Amino acid sequence: MVGERVLVVGAGLAGLASAAFLARRGVEVLLVERRSGTSLLPRAVGQNQRTMELLGFAGIADDVPGVRPSQTAFPVRVAATATGPTLREILPEAVDPRVDSLSPALIGTLGQEKLEPVLRAHAEKYGAELCFDTELVSFDQDSDGVTAVLRWGADTTTVRAAYLVAADGNRSGIRSALGIDRHGPGGLAHNVSIIFDADLREALAAHPFGLTVLHNDYAPGIFITLDHAIDRHLLSVGYDPAAGQSLESFTPERCVELIRLVTESPVLQPRIQLIQPWETAAAVADRFRDGRILLAGDAAKVTPPSGGLGGNTAIGDAYDLSWKLAAVLKTTAGPGLLDTYDAERRPIADRVITEALRLLSARTPALADPSVVAEASTTVTEDSSATDRRRLTELVLGFRYRSSAILAADPADSEDPYNPTGRPGFRAPHIRLRRDDETFSTVDLFGDTFALLTGPDGHLWTDAAAQAAERLRIMLPTHPIGDQLTDIDGDFLRRYGIGPSGATLIRPDGVIAWRSPETPEHPTDVLIEVLTAILAR
Repeated sequence: MVGERVLVVGAGLAGLASAAFLARRGVEVLLVERRSGTSLLPRAVGQNQRTMELLGFAGIADDVPGVRPSQTAFPVRVAATATGPTLREILPEAVDPRVDSLSPALIGTLGQEKLEPVLRAHAEKYGAELCFDTELVSFDQDSDGVTAVLRWGADTTTVRAAYLVAADGNRSGIRSALGIDRHGPGGLAHNVSIIFDADLREALAAHPFGLTVLHNDYAPGIFITLDHAIDRHLLSVGYDPAAGQSLESFTPERCVELIRLVTESPVLQPRIQLIQPWETAAAVADRFRDGRILLAGDAAKVTPPSGGLGGNTAIGDAYDLSWKLAAVLKTTAGPGLLDTYDAERRPIADRVITEALRLLSARTPALADPSVVAEASTTVTEDSSATDRRRLTELVLGFRYRSSAILAADPADSEDPYNPTGRPGFRAPHIRLRRDDETFSTVDLFGDTFALLTGPDGHLWTDAAAQAAERLRIMLPTHPIGDQLTDIDGDFLRRYGIGPSGATLIRPDGVIAWRSPETPEHPTDVLIEVLTAILAR
């Protein structure tokens, strides 16, 4: 029914993830995309553990290949050409040996061009309607919903939806039409990505894997093999309009010439698949919600690729807005819950931009100056990589949400995920559990609904949760840790900050909403009051 329909505009990571997450929760979804299909570009390569947890909640992670975090090592070298001698090797980031203990999730290894089809397949499996070659012409919102005019070919139609998710990219027409400004540096550099097929196995025999940063005067940029099975490669080079350079100069003929130069193969006949411009930029929308329209992904914020945070943040946006939209549309939450989307996700976007710019400013000079490239010490690289890894780990797994959907009082905005405190607003820590012969994680208990975890003496919470759930018409499973579920390492009470009779309330996104160190005198009344506040009832 139209009263529960959500219109999603854009089929990038944020749009496809929103469609999949919403449809899985039983929401009617119509997604429109002006392109004919998903992306061919391997932007946003890799899925961090938080993203893989969210994909796991939606039943998607099993279709995303992954490796343990302690096994991640992506070689990067600096050279004049893809086949030439190495000027410098950039060491893989130092890995804390404890990193595997932070989450049961793996590190995903897909590029955007491979993850988008996975998200599309799941969105369609869950019942979302996806319309490619379809453009949003105009839209208007009122107190009851959004009216949109769509065009495909010479035909147009008008559709009605309860909400609109604007996932239409960095140059979002929806954001512009709403008059939402952005803050941040904005555009930083212009680039062109050239995807081509060619048999370079012999030429690249000495450097078959990893990323090559090209340091030369004719094609500074990066080179990487995307798919060895089909001999597909990517050459991305920059250009400067201020110096009289233009996108129009990247004709197929010139692209062939550049490929031959960087591969040192003067007679190579590459088969060019795509020539695509893109911009390195950093900007965050001043608000993520305007009435019944929510911005997600690059429409909400765009970040430099340093740190690999852009695509991961887009999927985080999608999950946050999806569980909240579903709760509002199913009337288990009030419309005020949607205000927490901006309150929670926009500060994360600001932090992501800050960290990505820090990484960019720290690394770009070293790649731009040959003397620095030649003289940089390995010790400095190891130290800086270790620091970068710690900062990124804290940003990904030690973040904190603040909103009316979190009942928290203390001022901390982040914490060391290796030493979690269980305070509301932080991600619920991973604890190893056992039931009979099955071993799993607390993280495996989250995703579909709110969940209540209790200490071994918290027996009163089970009836209290059942009564509160019936009263509020929600699902609220209770999981006694240390009673029905064995706490393998004995860490649950300490890491969640509760006593043996205490309880902690976990949201569908695996974030702690509230906790009680012990059982209060009237636990049912307390739970009803807490959930009513969190759900804006």
